[in-house]
Amino acid sequence: MSEAGRGPVAVVAVDGGNSKTDLVLVGWDGRLLGVKHGTSTSHQVVGMAEGAAGVVRLAREAASGAGLDGRATAASCTVAGADSHGDIRRLERAYLDARLADVVLVTNDAFAPVRAGSDRDWGVGVICGAGVNAAGIAPNGRTARLAALGDYSGDWGGGTDVGASGLGAAVRARDGRGPRTSLERLVPAHFGMSRPLDVTNAFEHGVLRWERVRELSPVVFGAARDGDPVARAIVDRLADEVAVMATAIIKRLHLTRRDVDVTLAGGVFRAEDPVFEARIAERIHAVAPAARIHRLEAPPVLGAALLGLDHLRDAGRLTPAEHAAAAGRLHHELTFEAVLRG
Repeated sequence: MSEAGRGPVAVVAVDGGNSKTDLVLVGWDGRLLGVKHGTSTSHQVVGMAEGAAGVVRLAREAASGAGLDGRATAASCTVAGADSHGDIRRLERAYLDARLADVVLVTNDAFAPVRAGSDRDWGVGVICGAGVNAAGIAPNGRTARLAALGDYSGDWGGGTDVGASGLGAAVRARDGRGPRTSLERLVPAHFGMSRPLDVTNAFEHGVLRWERVRELSPVVFGAARDGDPVARAIVDRLADEVAVMATAIIKRLHLTRRDVDVTLAGGVFRAEDPVFEARIAERIHAVAPAARIHRLEAPPVLGAALLGLDHLRDAGRLTPAEHAAAAGRLHHELTFEAVLRG
């Protein structure tokens, strides 16, 4: 045990998605003590008990690799599928029963980029990966999040919808229902085919898994950058949806007059498209003129770790000065490169 009865690990932080899990161990001073990667531990994919056991295995492997023993004081888990209060309670109980840490905090993974994308403990984040989500934390700790249940909650956006729209535009152009577009050629060429309808048939008959339609998102962005108006209309629709999601959270948290950090996270935002980025900024600034808009430049698990440090501060386990120093150090150490090295 270290000084004041503290174990060496202050926070075990988990960012658990539907396909992978990132886990880090953080010391009381913000030092990055250990990093571990794993496959999905989502309760929606592997079940509640197996998911919790998988997280504990990763934590033990990370601790063993760092020469540490004893459990963490707090576990901070940002988890895909933590969509309701019931989900969160069941996940927290599973992690507690598995003895992951003395205290367990679970929240939806949409909150990870909110915290990872700012040097403050409040802000707004928009995720645009395979699908979309948005969440925010106000300066007083109040939170807001979209339901993000796809068609059930009126969502549109992300790589899947952009890719599907590109495929649909290509098919419609070829059969006469829509305007001509370079997507007629680019979409089938991506899959080594000749016609848009060949791609449609490949999806229909299971030759291509539907998940691969998201591969067409960069194709659509590329066509838009090259001046194709049909592709640009799809990208413009996505920009408008991103802005609507961000401003909905900003309004719900009463942040329209604040210099709120708006963090854009997810693979779709890796596209280099100044017109797309400017359209998002213009529409967000129309609602929140002082908003600071930027892409996430850190791994989402950093957000989970910082949320854990925030809890230790709020619980009186870290002084404000200790918390600030630890958070600053963690921002510096927990980079994409550090996670890849782990």
